[in-house]
Amino acid sequence: MRLLYYAPAGHGGLADYAAEQAGALARLGIEVQMLVPTNFEQRPHGLDIRPTLLPSDGSAKSVLRRRLQFGRRVLENVRRMRKVVLREEHTHVLFGAFSEYLAPLWSGKLRRLAAKGVVFGSIIHDPVRDFVLGPKWWHNWSIACGYSFLREAFVHEAVKLDTGRPMPQLRTTVIPHGTYAFPAPNENREEIRRRLQLPENAKVMLSFGHIRDGKNLDLVLHAMKQVEDIHLVVAGRPQSSRQKQPHFYQRLATDLGVADRCRWIINFIPEGEVGNLFVASDIVLLAYGHGFRSASGVLNAAVFFRKPCLASGGSGNLRTMIQKYDLGTWLEPDNIDSLITGIRQAVYEPPSPRWDAYEAAHSWEANAAIVIKTFLEDGR
Repeated sequence: MRLLYYAPAGHGGLADYAAEQAGALARLGIEVQMLVPTNFEQRPHGLDIRPTLLPSDGSAKSVLRRRLQFGRRVLENVRRMRKVVLREEHTHVLFGAFSEYLAPLWSGKLRRLAAKGVVFGSIIHDPVRDFVLGPKWWHNWSIACGYSFLREAFVHEAVKLDTGRPMPQLRTTVIPHGTYAFPAPNENREEIRRRLQLPENAKVMLSFGHIRDGKNLDLVLHAMKQVEDIHLVVAGRPQSSRQKQPHFYQRLATDLGVADRCRWIINFIPEGEVGNLFVASDIVLLAYGHGFRSASGVLNAAVFFRKPCLASGGSGNLRTMIQKYDLGTWLEPDNIDSLITGIRQAVYEPPSPRWDAYEAAHSWEANAAIVIKTFLEDGR
């Protein structure tokens, strides 16, 4: 069986997920051809990887130029994907992540392919599309167009999808989110802490990944003022220029008098450095706001390194996994008092996570097997 896997993200969580899932599909006997950007950082074995898509380019200084670059990239990448489908006669195309951006401008050609028998599916990482670009009417229309050609939607938690309008052709299937493997740390805990100038016996929270408003770093800094024996490492880069930038949080830490307990690593974290940061930490911080209802790639990294999480968010996969497998302390989202109590509980009354049970139920092979049965073998 053949599959075209469309993965336009070059790095970050979406790229990691696409690489792991496509690799698992190949290990189960699927002939996977993967369309990726030229800056795609993963190289799973057993795949026909085609680095032909345009990479993201945020180098333009003006907002208008960045938006024009973004629009060109979206439209050109879909055009290139469609060209491959037609030239190589693919019958099944899986999107590594759903996107509605500019969908009214590109979805029509994919609907015509679907009408001719091409089956499209997508991983839905964010089932509730509440990040709005442009007018609300355009946002809603874009969501509807983004789903209009899909037959299969794969989610990590049973949910009623926000599809903009009824989609009778769309089937939703729950799949597990696999765990990630990383290189072993190249330093021990004491060496890493000395390098980061962290006290040897300090309790350290790690905020890992993109820096964005929904992670409530401002509330975390306010909570640190009330919990004096906790340190914070923030490792990652800003998600976009529309979000609060690192200097906002650094200035806030100074104003609150907690800057001496914060360490900032504001750039992309190479895979070889990830293990060092997790090993140096005691708690992984996932203090999302109530609008977060997705699975978390960072949670699965925390599972790999056996680090309990301090987590919050809306109803969704993250909450289910934390509570079902005791992977950490669950907080009421967007609440400073709950955060203060949760930090103290995580430090002084840590959970007893069921790491092995979680990993047994959430492998990439289990993920891929469901995709194969539903998407490739089911002739519906």
